[in-house]
Amino acid sequence: MYQARRPSRSEFIPIRHLDYHVRVWGEPSPDRPPLVLVHGWMDVAASWQFMVDAMGEDRHIIAPDWRGFGLTRGPATDNYWFPDYLADLDALLDHYAADQPIDLVGHSMGGNVVMVYAGVRPQRIRRLVNLEGFGMPATRPAQAPGRYAQWLDELKALRRGDMDLKAYDSLDGVARRLMKTNPRLTEDKARWLAGEWAQPDDQGHWRILGDPAHKVVNAQLYRLDEVQEVFARITAPLLSVTASDDSLGQWWKGRYTLEEYRQRLKVVTDLREAHLDDAGHMLHHDQPQALARLIETFLA
Repeated sequence: MYQARRPSRSEFIPIRHLDYHVRVWGEPSPDRPPLVLVHGWMDVAASWQFMVDAMGEDRHIIAPDWRGFGLTRGPATDNYWFPDYLADLDALLDHYAADQPIDLVGHSMGGNVVMVYAGVRPQRIRRLVNLEGFGMPATRPAQAPGRYAQWLDELKALRRGDMDLKAYDSLDGVARRLMKTNPRLTEDKARWLAGEWAQPDDQGHWRILGDPAHKVVNAQLYRLDEVQEVFARITAPLLSVTASDDSLGQWWKGRYTLEEYRQRLKVVTDLREAHLDDAGHMLHHDQPQALARLIETFLA
């Protein structure tokens, strides 16, 4: 099994009626701002371990489990709202870095969060990194009635148990699932990550540490015009990293493309772009050394 070179420690922080679980590496330094890493959908903070191990310098690194993921606990809910991630991050930074701008990295869903947060709270961000946080296809107002109906239908499906996540008979089963989703993930890393991504229940079945309510569609449409206004207010230098595998092409089948994503970023004043070879959407698993070098060079 993979052996972590820089083991993390767990902290639990009260944030907005939740008991937020945060992975922490290193110690605060007066010379360097904290580096905050936020994970994507159906992932956990421990997912950053491979990249943290590949970094050339020791830093104070903070990585939360988003609400409804990992070990973060709070009141039960039947759906999740994007603005809550912004408020959770804001409170998290109040706790760890109240008086200094931070370096902020987000992957996938977390990339979407950090982009919006950096436009809403530009003074809090020194450097910003977006790892395949593409956003969503543009929508039209005419889609709103159908979206609200879909949301109501999916809430009912969730209550029926139709959206429950699959349970696995063993840790090996979880590791095989991770490797099936990402064929580049090696067995040693898959087995290590499986123990962070899932836990056994009272019957000995391994269950993913993710609330199935995350599968319920957002009731409100993705408003590209609003997002662009927020992006235009980002003042921190931005590094956008994409992988060689075209995740957008796989997901949206031409409805939303990498070129459209790149056009959206042009409203950001200080933009740098990088491309990671031999990597898929989980690029921090596929190429942790190359990604760590990219990010550390950008943050220097």
